[in-house]
Amino acid sequence: MDNIRIGSRESKLAVIQSKMVMAYIKENFPDKNVELVTMKTTGDIILDRNLDQVGGKGLFVKELDKALMDDRTDLSVHSLKDMPMQVPDELPIVAFSKREDPRDVLILPEGKTEIDFSLPIGCSSLRRMLQFGTLYPQAKFEPCRGNVITRLSKLDSGQYSAIILAAAGVKRLGLEHRISKYFEPEEMLPAAGQGILSIQGRKGKDYSFIEGFADEFGTLAALSERSFIRTLDGGCTSPIAAHATISDGQIRLVGLYYEEGGTGYLKGEKVASADRESAEQLGKDLATQLKNLYKEGKRS
Repeated sequence: MDNIRIGSRESKLAVIQSKMVMAYIKENFPDKNVELVTMKTTGDIILDRNLDQVGGKGLFVKELDKALMDDRTDLSVHSLKDMPMQVPDELPIVAFSKREDPRDVLILPEGKTEIDFSLPIGCSSLRRMLQFGTLYPQAKFEPCRGNVITRLSKLDSGQYSAIILAAAGVKRLGLEHRISKYFEPEEMLPAAGQGILSIQGRKGKDYSFIEGFADEFGTLAALSERSFIRTLDGGCTSPIAAHATISDGQIRLVGLYYEEGGTGYLKGEKVASADRESAEQLGKDLATQLKNLYKEGKRS
């Protein structure tokens, strides 16, 4: 494959992330011609409704998937947290990147140092609202959709007292100075895959040129976290969450389980050997354990 067309959402963050992959290919395979193909997805266009009302985060990949299937692109670069848990067999994920900071962060309007709880927190994520509400019971929320730059503009115009974003995206945009507070995973469990990039390809194509971009720890974390969410049949808009860390030859997976219409939530953790088969099984085992405990009424 001498000509490589990389599909990307057209937001500034998506382009930055795709250019990270382009830079790797150009540096390691200078004989290959790499082209960026950007497009606006349905999820980027529909901003007046929550994602769970219009089809979930699959709307962020639909156009990119079609471009791959139609051979208009050769691979797509996604924030893994935005990818549906079920990926078409024809469009496999061929690589997971090294993980950027996986934490969620609080951002205040420019010049502010404290949250003004007379105004809403801009947030459309049930996962974030559930956990933030535990830390700050006085908080109220209003939806805040759009790319990072759009959300920051809405915040600074006075619509919200604060917004909650993924640290990875803020840092990749060079906006780390806007971060007012980092939420440690113990306070706010991140979305599955947060901070990891996924590269999606087309079945039957040779993607050996991207193997060196893949990161083993990022891969193990991605496999275990997505296995947890998939086992619980949770979509990207579900408030359930999982976060894996790898050290000393082991994976530690922490999961959050919440049942729609239920009361309270449940956190738990399990440990397994740091290999791919164990990573997937770890996610399944923890998901099953928490679901059973939740049904027994052992909730926070």
